[in-house]
Amino acid sequence: MKQLKIVAIIASLGIGAGFAVAQSNEPIQVIKPPAQINLGMVELGKKLYFDPRLSKSGFISCNSCHNLSMGGTDNIPTSIGDKWQQGPINAPTVLNSSLNVAQFWDGRAADLKAQAGGPIANPGEMAFSHTLAINVLESIPQYVREFKQVFGKDKVSIEEVTLAIAEFEKTLVTPNSRFDQWLLGKADALTADEKAGYKLFKDSGCVACHNGPAVGGASFQKMGLVTPYKANDKVEGRSAVTGKDADRFNYKVPTLRNVEMTYPYFHDGAANTLTEAVDVMGRVQLGKKFSADENAKVVAFLKTLTGDQPNFALPILPPSSDKTPRPTPFGK
Repeated sequence: MKQLKIVAIIASLGIGAGFAVAQSNEPIQVIKPPAQINLGMVELGKKLYFDPRLSKSGFISCNSCHNLSMGGTDNIPTSIGDKWQQGPINAPTVLNSSLNVAQFWDGRAADLKAQAGGPIANPGEMAFSHTLAINVLESIPQYVREFKQVFGKDKVSIEEVTLAIAEFEKTLVTPNSRFDQWLLGKADALTADEKAGYKLFKDSGCVACHNGPAVGGASFQKMGLVTPYKANDKVEGRSAVTGKDADRFNYKVPTLRNVEMTYPYFHDGAANTLTEAVDVMGRVQLGKKFSADENAKVVAFLKTLTGDQPNFALPILPPSSDKTPRPTPFGK
């Protein structure tokens, strides 16, 4: 009776005869749009996300390392910051980041709001300070008006800046992947090889960490659980937050949504392809050596996790005024 009700609902939505009974007992769930957002705050946050004036050089924005046309990443092993500094860690995707248990690879930020202020003041990233960033925003009349409209306050603070950026980032979900369509009951959304790859993904134990709507992001795990992974002494992992040696080289499990777009892989960006990433993860996390055929099938499944990418008009940034502080030239 329950299955008949599901089929009736699907039919009432006009989804079509290609859909069968929804998959309700899978370890991965469908991506859903945010339940509630503040549209005014989203529009303000979008401008701030793309505005390089929040950096010391005036050249780096949030989108520089989390490029929304590139899967929410920068597609290089570790990101480039102020004065061409190369950071120690791979930029995680911002897409679906609202589904993470915490932010950053080591989880040092509890939520998107806490994360948003970090890069602005990080000397290796945007290299500004919160005080100077606020001075810039308060020198731009259009920003002052928009902050007043959204928050009802005459003064701008880093609290409102990070709230707005976080609200925008909440909208960066990617629903309607072919795998989601299959979960919703469209039997022909996946090929035989893709279904076989998903079965391997489950049977091999990948779903122990990569599960839920984001297919990851919900726990911290040691990199090199079965076989040691080559250590990067620059990045301690979770132990840098907890102070516990047992958490050394523990990292937040990355989401696998849109993973075909977010290369290179791992916290150090050491794997250039999905084929390489699947091979390494099989060996060091599961103690399993995937055959070439098995690897190809798992990769085929992973590519079905690419959903609809954020689709919006790029913001027209408010013009600077004569009082806007001049940025430090990049590289000086």
